[in-house]
Amino acid sequence: MKNKAVVPSGDLMERKIKLLIVDDSSLVRERIASIIKDNHQIKIVGEAANSIEAMALFSKFLPEIVILDIRLPGENGIEILKKIKNVQKKTKVIILTSFPYPQYRVKCLELGAEFFLEKANAFDSLDGAIKSIIKDISLN
Repeated sequence: MKNKAVVPSGDLMERKIKLLIVDDSSLVRERIASIIKDNHQIKIVGEAANSIEAMALFSKFLPEIVILDIRLPGENGIEILKKIKNVQKKTKVIILTSFPYPQYRVKCLELGAEFFLEKANAFDSLDGAIKSIIKDISLN
């Protein structure tokens, strides 16, 4: 009698959700990565410090999630958000900013960002935002 192959099921079959971090501060990128590192459903595919790097990495990996700062060298995060949504509408974007002006919040949410978080207190809520997006992605 031949042995039947065992096919992995459940979590072993699931691929990881690709995530891109875009912030001009290496300390902020490191902090975000440390929050995400224990989430086994996520794979950080890149970190960008400016708009050119952000779009190059986005085009290369087409991540499902982008964590995006508004103030960046080159084009600002709002322009990058527009480009991301034009290329791949289903990408989920979390805006993370030190400039939580109401007009920025309104514009980002109108353009399709899922979350608009202030850096001063966002690190406490970032994990919950990511888990909410993962749940949304897995339901679709």
